[in-house]
Amino acid sequence: MQNDFSRGSVSGNIIRLAVPLMLAQLVNVLYNVVDRVFIGHIGNSALPLTGVGLCMPVITVISAFSGLFGMGGAPICSMARGRGDIQEAEQVQNTSFVLLVGCGLLLTILGELFLHPILTLFGASAETMPYATSYLRIYLVGTIFVMIALGMNYFINTQGFAGIGMLTVSIGAVLNLILDPLFIFVLDMGVAGAALATICSQAVSALWALGFLFSKRALLRLRPHAFRWEWHRIRRIIGLGMSNFIAMGTNGVVQIACNSTAQAFGGDLYVGVMTVLIAIREVVQMPVSGLTNGAQPVISFNYGASQWERVKKAIRFTVVSGVIYATACWAILFFFPAPFVLLFNDDPNLVSAAIPALHLYFFGYFMMSLQFTGQSVFVALGRSKHAIFFSLFRKIIIVVPLTLILPHLFGLGVTGVFLAEPISNFVGGAASSLTMYFTQYRKLGKPEKV
Repeated sequence: MQNDFSRGSVSGNIIRLAVPLMLAQLVNVLYNVVDRVFIGHIGNSALPLTGVGLCMPVITVISAFSGLFGMGGAPICSMARGRGDIQEAEQVQNTSFVLLVGCGLLLTILGELFLHPILTLFGASAETMPYATSYLRIYLVGTIFVMIALGMNYFINTQGFAGIGMLTVSIGAVLNLILDPLFIFVLDMGVAGAALATICSQAVSALWALGFLFSKRALLRLRPHAFRWEWHRIRRIIGLGMSNFIAMGTNGVVQIACNSTAQAFGGDLYVGVMTVLIAIREVVQMPVSGLTNGAQPVISFNYGASQWERVKKAIRFTVVSGVIYATACWAILFFFPAPFVLLFNDDPNLVSAAIPALHLYFFGYFMMSLQFTGQSVFVALGRSKHAIFFSLFRKIIIVVPLTLILPHLFGLGVTGVFLAEPISNFVGGAASSLTMYFTQYRKLGKPEKV
């Protein structure tokens, strides 16, 4: 069976899941990146782009909550399938859906209530606040659609329907690509049009995902009578999803630290530069994220089935593939930075500031893949505490303090903001991957010592 990951080539199973998932996640990034591409070409100023960039931490946090319940429930679901417990797998999926919907409604209410204080904290100036407010107020209305589209897509993929998962985000992304120029330029709605295009597109994606999961085509279905708050499952879902939540949520914390520090040392121009760099990073890292997320069901399934050698093969394939890809990205960005910057804005001041910043920010980018793969393996094997630690270690213990401290040292100024990322990639990537190797990989299939 194509959904039995204990059979066939390990790398083949991963590729079959990962390639559509890579494309799906890459397309998913386009929801926000396409917004920034079009917004960056509104008028002759970088202020609209900078204003929308200030909203990115909120969008990141919304994605983090979708990952908390989606990526938390999906490995548990996959391990239950590996054991042959279909009823438990389906119940985990239904519980995750209830959590996604409830959290989506709560985030919408809180976001609308505290909109201005949040944006002020993120570094909005008098010039950028109108753009940020116009975008975020509309985007928050569609929070529940984002939560469902992202969160439930993990369950579509973990059942082995990666093609359906790819369509979940592809349909919405294509619609967003059409609606963005229509709303922004034809209807002259500006940044508000970009936000409206995004939530309309996410609504379509959410309906597609729900249509499949309620249908008989799904191996595990959504069933209204099973929409219950069951605390023993909720604890397991949140416990395992917490590492991904922290990984994505701390991205928001890092963005806040970067934007506020860049504003203090370089003004709106360097907040715009950071917006461009984060957008580029989101695009280039998605294939690695797709690879690791595609490998997780294969690793979890075989771990549940006690197929130790297949688990090891899956880990080796994921690590090597991730390093090769990230190294190639590093080389391309180093030698050809200008086209990536110009995609978002052609303001000469922003371009001249962004290119040297990009060289610093992406230095040694291959180490990032080791962080991703190490953490992904911990999640796939149900080692949530390890995964949570390394999520916190790289972002909160390394990146945020360095972002706040380095600009004050050796006259670095705003350059120190961009140095924090490569340092964290080297230290965090090495720590995560080496710990995974010695504490998990080498011990697979061996009896635990009492």
